[in-house]
Amino acid sequence: MKVHEYQARQLLEEAGAPVPPSKVVENVDQALSAFDEIGGQVVVKAQVFAGGRGKAGFVKLCNNRDEVKSAAEFMFSNRMVSNQTGPEGIAVKKLLIASAVDIESEYYVAVVLDRAKRCPVVMVSREGGVEIEEVAEKNPDAIVKQWLDPHLGLLGFQQAKLVSALHLAEKEQAKAAGKVIRALVEVFYKYDCALAEINPLVLTKDGQIMAIDAKMNFDESAVFRHKTLQDMFDPSEENQAELRAKEHNLSYIALDGNIGCLVNGAGLAMSTMDIIKLHGGEPANFLDVGGSVTKDGAIEAFRIILADDKVKGVLVNIFGGIAKCDTIAEALIAAAKEVGFKVPVVVRLEGTNVERARELLKEANIDALVPADDLTDAAQKACAQVA
Repeated sequence: MKVHEYQARQLLEEAGAPVPPSKVVENVDQALSAFDEIGGQVVVKAQVFAGGRGKAGFVKLCNNRDEVKSAAEFMFSNRMVSNQTGPEGIAVKKLLIASAVDIESEYYVAVVLDRAKRCPVVMVSREGGVEIEEVAEKNPDAIVKQWLDPHLGLLGFQQAKLVSALHLAEKEQAKAAGKVIRALVEVFYKYDCALAEINPLVLTKDGQIMAIDAKMNFDESAVFRHKTLQDMFDPSEENQAELRAKEHNLSYIALDGNIGCLVNGAGLAMSTMDIIKLHGGEPANFLDVGGSVTKDGAIEAFRIILADDKVKGVLVNIFGGIAKCDTIAEALIAAAKEVGFKVPVVVRLEGTNVERARELLKEANIDALVPADDLTDAAQKACAQVA
């Protein structure tokens, strides 16, 4: 689960990290009122779940009401396009109006789960304000890491090493940076984060340490434990088909191709997408109906897949175990009648009651259902159907 920058700032502030004053707004009039309240120079920042805002023109430094109005009108009336959004871009629904700070130096601080070592790791760098991937590629020695015990958290000597790596000149600045790092670790542990990042953490020209941008992702399996995160969830920023799938206990991820994939099992989904690519096709989605798929679940899965205008064909790849093949066949037939298949649906079934399933599909005599002998045959037919 993701949250907006303004929400990440809120969690940091509650944990004791210093952040500039700010207001969240949803229209131009509110933006002007926020500017009047905050006063002085402000930064207007689009609140979207994508990076590259500055390069895309969706972070603006403003000195007066006219500049704030111009920036807000531009951001609310244009879709933000960056290397993380794709050419279609993202509509901006909220802006953060934040007090600007006069920056002396920028730093990077983050806590992320190291899956290889099975524990959290804190990373700091003196090269803040740019993507950490870029720093890791060009100057990996600029990143200092400390791995945390899952139970003990950040220990004093580790905090000292991390602060030392920032090379802050003044004792009070080092103390303040340590407080921010500890606050970030506290948020990471308290809210079951997958990532908690401040980029940049800044030293202002008057000697203050402040977090002026933050990004946080949370383990979706743990969100049920946190009412605060549940209240922060913004469905308008999520893929609506993915939300709809989640309501029916389906796993769906939209992709860019034109062959829909309906499978039962994540591993089977991956192999199905791979073999589509192998035979020259492009998967339009990852849709896993689960091992115990029901008739209603399969019908809803087809509704979701076929609602995507990019889908020109569907590959159904089911291995019948807990979910028997004849049950799947009945669901396919029912879906064809209820949803209506306007694109070819290639079907590969294997497992329990597969012969009975094939008989049902044959008896149904539905032109859009194209039987396949095996997975290779299914992928070749699906790719041929959309060529």
